[in-house]
Amino acid sequence: MVPPRILNLAEVAFDPADDLDRTAPDGYDARFAAIGERLGARMLGYLLVETMPGCRAAPLHNHRCNEEMFLILEGEGTIRVGSERYPVRAGDVIACPPGGPETAHQIENTSDRPLRYLAVSTMVEPDVIDYPDSGKFLVKGRLPTGDGTRNERFRFIGRQETSLNYWDGEE
Repeated sequence: MVPPRILNLAEVAFDPADDLDRTAPDGYDARFAAIGERLGARMLGYLLVETMPGCRAAPLHNHRCNEEMFLILEGEGTIRVGSERYPVRAGDVIACPPGGPETAHQIENTSDRPLRYLAVSTMVEPDVIDYPDSGKFLVKGRLPTGDGTRNERFRFIGRQETSLNYWDGEE
């Protein structure tokens, strides 16, 4: 019998660590619980996020390949989209389609209690993520191996101006 693909968010434990470097600077403080795989999801990622008062979970960023949706579960904050800021509160649903800097987004907890939200994302791999404030980009994904499985993780953070010449190091 296949277990039901149901999970109550009140019973979810936050992950003590994930695959990203979460040693963040001041102003970033959040907990994460990856729940998509637990539910058996294959084409969408599901992440429960809890951001502490006055903090953000991630830098301003946009995805070139993936679309994200956020459902605010508890608390209040703001979402920065491009250069604009908008208030958000429990019950709000936010769409963040793929694109350039005009779609860059960042949620900040502006309240005095935790802000909890569900992040849902398509899972196109590899994805390219831009960070307009710092001029960085991230390429990440699980790449196909010779046998067709997708289990070789790839992650590279760089800046466009440090890109190598196509022929660099070639003979």
